[in-house]
Amino acid sequence: MTTPHMQRALYVDLTTGQTRVETIAPVLIEKLLGGRGIAAKILYDLVPKGADPLGPENVLILSTGALSGTGAPAAGRLCVTTKGAQTGVYLKTSAGGHFSPSLRALGYDYLVFCGASDRPVYVWIDRDGVRIRDASSLWGKGVRETTRTLSTGGSDRVEVGCIGPAGENGVRFANVMFSYYCSASRCGAGAVMGSKKLKAIAVDPAGTTVGVADPEAFLGAVRDAREAIYDDTLATQLYEFGTAADVDFFNELRSHPAYNFQRSYIDDPEGARRLSGRNWIPAGYLKRRRGCAGCPIACHRYTEVAEGPFTGSHSGGPQLETVNALGPRCGNTDVELVFRLNELCNDYGLDVSTTGSSIAWLMETYERGLLGEDVLDGIVPTWGDSEAMLALVDKIVKRDGVGDLLADGTREAAKRVGGDSWKWTAHGGKGLEITALELRSALSYALAFAVNVRGADHLLTETIAEFGGTKEAIAVMDRITGDAEKYCGGSVLEKRAEIVRWHEDIYAVSDALGICAFTTTAAYGIDEERAARLFSAGTGVSLSAEQLMKAGRRIVTLERCFNMREGLTRANDRIPWRMMNEVQEDVDPELDPIVTQEKLDTMLDEYYALHGWDPESGNPTRETLAELGLLDLLSERAVHA
Repeated sequence: MTTPHMQRALYVDLTTGQTRVETIAPVLIEKLLGGRGIAAKILYDLVPKGADPLGPENVLILSTGALSGTGAPAAGRLCVTTKGAQTGVYLKTSAGGHFSPSLRALGYDYLVFCGASDRPVYVWIDRDGVRIRDASSLWGKGVRETTRTLSTGGSDRVEVGCIGPAGENGVRFANVMFSYYCSASRCGAGAVMGSKKLKAIAVDPAGTTVGVADPEAFLGAVRDAREAIYDDTLATQLYEFGTAADVDFFNELRSHPAYNFQRSYIDDPEGARRLSGRNWIPAGYLKRRRGCAGCPIACHRYTEVAEGPFTGSHSGGPQLETVNALGPRCGNTDVELVFRLNELCNDYGLDVSTTGSSIAWLMETYERGLLGEDVLDGIVPTWGDSEAMLALVDKIVKRDGVGDLLADGTREAAKRVGGDSWKWTAHGGKGLEITALELRSALSYALAFAVNVRGADHLLTETIAEFGGTKEAIAVMDRITGDAEKYCGGSVLEKRAEIVRWHEDIYAVSDALGICAFTTTAAYGIDEERAARLFSAGTGVSLSAEQLMKAGRRIVTLERCFNMREGLTRANDRIPWRMMNEVQEDVDPELDPIVTQEKLDTMLDEYYALHGWDPESGNPTRETLAELGLLDLLSERAVHA
């Protein structure tokens, strides 16, 4: 059984084949909690400025949470931290499933992969030790076959994390897949893993467990947190219908991006209804609900197509983002095509968000006449065309022809095509395409996307509370702003900085503890008080709610320091050009529907002031680093022997 308050990092040098275990300095657990926080520190220590994301100097870190494997509700998350292959900046991505608690049960809180192998390998970890094994027979295989092969090599508890052909071929938005269908996507962690010739990691935790510091107090905290989650309005809906529950409702509200963000809805109400998760039950697509380790919500879906051209297609999900990225964003309302594309992306190891955005960008670029047939390999990429979408996914994975154009993301593709094609890329100032949110009508999200350290998406700062919608979200907005009625809706400019900072702090805490952010920043069963009780009883490191949130702020600032060292400034804190300059086709221009530079600057000024960051550069000042205790932390190594 592992010791609750001790965290350990297993280092695997893929160049030499050597491994070692180091203990995390106790002060870091108090200051950065665990998981995402300490992984950020390890990355800062080990990756030098200017390192090639696909070179041996980059490291790949898998981190469990401080509460992983303890029985804390929804504590099944795993963080993957590296320098992003697509963006060249800090990357934290995460996945659910059962890998994280299994790894922690073996006594490892962090796996740190350094260097690069000269041949395909996988790493096997069980209670007898760590072995680096040949993976030549797995190279080229999909995620399903790789996972199935390795998961039968030990007990019935083996968990596998692996890449598919996309990561092997250096697609810069390749992901890492866990437990078959749980993805650590965005920015290309899978490409980093592929550059190291690391096909997979398999862990067999049989015969091991995770302990807690104060079992009685911890059990009480767990019961309280679970009851709060069960009582949350959105948590109930997530269980019943998944994240894609209300696609048709958002479409009716003109709040579901379509045609590469040119419009806020798709003019096919029946198609939007078929895309909605509420329809999958009566239509027979939903076969079962799936939950990650310890999760009382079980928002994941498992779907299958029983007839038609995509008969037999089956996979985990799809989630709301997948439905939009492979659906309306590409002008598609065929839900069965979405299921098939989702299946392919999961098996190939592709991030669905950038895959969909890249295809949508290509469709618009073709429509505008900037691409000739000589570039398209015979593909005619018109909106919603199933043959074109299926062919493009296959070509992206293989980096074949037009697929090679798209395989580095839309920022690089637009550079190659030229003209004004950069104007309809959906990335912000760091090269990452945005997720399925219409930022022109959601100012908190617009600010959150702009300042997100990994790029313009919602998965480090989920500000869904700004829309109200549930009594819990309204209560959160009241706590943050003092006037939920005024600030819900996303259209009032003031208070956006406060809304974003609270959400990014609690999100960082969630990742550090290994708790799913759906319980803290979408549904709200676990607030900072409950999180502090769980952390203190679980680890034996007593922290108040205020101290816990300060640790979250410390993590956010530390991550910003990594990008600051890479030369990023305020100029990189922006959202896509289209969101700041174009009124959607279906929106009245009199409604002031774009996020102008003036609006964004106002929010950024308030955000930097709230953080104590320099208003010109947007980066932490020395005084702020000292106040957070980061000056000392940044000058010392994260671990000691």
